[in-house]
Amino acid sequence: MERQRKSGPGSAIAAAVLTSLVMGAVVAAEQESMDPGKLLVLTAATEETEGYQRFLRTAKYFNYTVKTLGLGEDWRGGDVARTVGGGQKVRWLKAEMKKHANEEDLIVMFVDSYDVILAGGPVELLRKFRQFDSSLVFSAESFCWPEWSLAEKYPPVAVGNRFLNSGGFIGYASIINRVVQLWKYKDDDDDQLFYTRIYLDPALREKYGITLDHKSKIFQNLNGAIDEVVLKFEPTRVRARNVAYDTLPVIIHGNGPTKLQLNYLGNYIPNVWTYEGGCEVCDQGLLDLSSLADDSYPHVLIGVFIEQPTPFLLQFLQRLLTFDYPYSRLSLFIHNREVYHEQHIQAEWEELRGAFDSIKLVGPEEELSEGEARNMAMALCRQDADCDYYFSIDADVVVVNPEILQILIQENKKVIAPMMSRHGKLWSNFWGALSPDGYYARSEDYVELVQGKRIGVWNVPYISQVYLLRGETLRSELVRQNVFTLDDTDPDMAFCKSVREKGIFLHISNRDEFGRLLSTASFNTSRLHPELWQIMENPLDWQEKYIHEDYSQVLEGEHYTQPCPDVYWFPVFTDQMCDELVEEAENFGQWSGGKHVDTRLAGGYENVPTVDIHMNQIGFEKEWLRFLQEYIAPVTEKLYPGYYTKARAIMNFMVRYRPDEQPFLRPHHDSSTFTINVALNHKGVDYEGGGCRFIRYNCTVESPRKGWSLMHPGRLTHYHEGLPTTSGTRYIMVSFVDP
Repeated sequence: MERQRKSGPGSAIAAAVLTSLVMGAVVAAEQESMDPGKLLVLTAATEETEGYQRFLRTAKYFNYTVKTLGLGEDWRGGDVARTVGGGQKVRWLKAEMKKHANEEDLIVMFVDSYDVILAGGPVELLRKFRQFDSSLVFSAESFCWPEWSLAEKYPPVAVGNRFLNSGGFIGYASIINRVVQLWKYKDDDDDQLFYTRIYLDPALREKYGITLDHKSKIFQNLNGAIDEVVLKFEPTRVRARNVAYDTLPVIIHGNGPTKLQLNYLGNYIPNVWTYEGGCEVCDQGLLDLSSLADDSYPHVLIGVFIEQPTPFLLQFLQRLLTFDYPYSRLSLFIHNREVYHEQHIQAEWEELRGAFDSIKLVGPEEELSEGEARNMAMALCRQDADCDYYFSIDADVVVVNPEILQILIQENKKVIAPMMSRHGKLWSNFWGALSPDGYYARSEDYVELVQGKRIGVWNVPYISQVYLLRGETLRSELVRQNVFTLDDTDPDMAFCKSVREKGIFLHISNRDEFGRLLSTASFNTSRLHPELWQIMENPLDWQEKYIHEDYSQVLEGEHYTQPCPDVYWFPVFTDQMCDELVEEAENFGQWSGGKHVDTRLAGGYENVPTVDIHMNQIGFEKEWLRFLQEYIAPVTEKLYPGYYTKARAIMNFMVRYRPDEQPFLRPHHDSSTFTINVALNHKGVDYEGGGCRFIRYNCTVESPRKGWSLMHPGRLTHYHEGLPTTSGTRYIMVSFVDP
């Protein structure tokens, strides 16, 4: 028997070399098959819409080679958003593919553009295509469109989407060419039906090697699959993940009624916003206004809308004069629907008229609805070729950034709003999503956008109250005169729907601090000074109007004095707060008689009576207690270390001293842990005399300043008296805190 020959070291080396050569050849072949240079992306578009530009931006990010068919041509493919059509795309593709009929190694992908974003690169795309081992792969969806009767003819599918979608397919150029050469129909015939019939013919399906991407490995159609698709944040970019099939699609298609969901995904994919880099595209395509002379700035028409009783309107009108923008390039339109606010407009009219290039006022006598007024203002810009931008702002918008116009213009968007919200609340001027019936729905990122945890420029379905539009967009795309009154709905909802239907994106920016929104729900104009009651609804605006400008220095350990032991004196109210509070009390008019018998008290008896009005008599007790909590408690804890007040007070009242009524107050203790006593008018101007003497210390505060508060212990140590008022009328506001 022949002895088996042993393999020596040389043969082992030879085998290893041979294996290496074979593997190298395989890798080389695979690399050649994954060569992005042998991939061509074709798309169709007649106009360079924002959706088209978004598609190109994602393609550029991954270095795809893209060719657009039909750009600049008229669309004759029907209203594909509402019915069948799209055949014109096949005609364009038929002509284009003839050029590539003999390029056997060229792979072509055709996708729509307006409602498509790319989420992966060419190498990944080619690798996934090769894995199908088919010549032509169409995207798939869960709806059989446009003829449901064809559903039963589809091959059964155990897992995945069963039906063909023509919004995306990839295959060898020669095969695609042979398929599209079968097109012999009209431009407004349905492209999806054309491809469907080819796929449903078993002979043609086998002939052309056609399959469907049932599990969204390449193509993700969102219609019917919104709940399956979530964002997957990677270190440098963002993917869409299909959780039903655990796939990472390369192409995201917002087909059918899923355009808004695509816009949401497009706020992140592929690199618009990431956790590591934030907004990575925000500085692209900005306009530069820095080198412009004043007379070269874009002309802006500002439309102001006062559609309901609104607090702090006088301050709103004054802020219109603080924009950091050449006023020679600003025009103003005001619609005031409220008779109550005519006084405020009149007060600022001369300054407004002197500042703006032109001004137009439409008052309540015109009886225009809100929608009609908004249509009128927008039409003024649309009809004026020199109107470069239209800036709409409602009276409940508080602008704190004087550069707001420049910032929004520099963003270079067709429509953009500055993100604003009510102080301390999630109520804002945008919606992150819409419900099926077109109303508010909360997007997954809404809270983080409002709270500024994600900063950028966001594509959203609804904006309101304050926004900027290009004048050219009004003249070329939003040409209808009644965009605010098209539907029997809220004017802003009608406007946003009109904009969305034109394929125009509604952007909101939270890149800068722009301001806030006011709450108007509880603004009661039947009161003499209704803004006094806004401390809880609109605390920042209340503070700006009514709290002394030096109050914050008190909390920093400055701007207060100690005229007597443990008696502190500090600024708290503006003159306007003092005046309005006094006027409210006098308007109420039911001053007590300064008698011991007092039916307002639980026991019916006042030991040390004054001529006064309690805050609960004028409906101001709740607001006053909030003032104590927000502004007095912090000072108390600053000046009396170790004591933490609950800022509770049962007795909160305004005292009136007059020589012929009650000029002074006899020595007494207060029923409080500590007392505040705020001077509400000027000594030497409104009255003479007055003051407070602390008897134990023989220390007198004789010259109280208007708007300043005395704070002193109430019981045991600070026995005190009110000194006589010798002329005029003295008003003070008193609270017995922590009784």
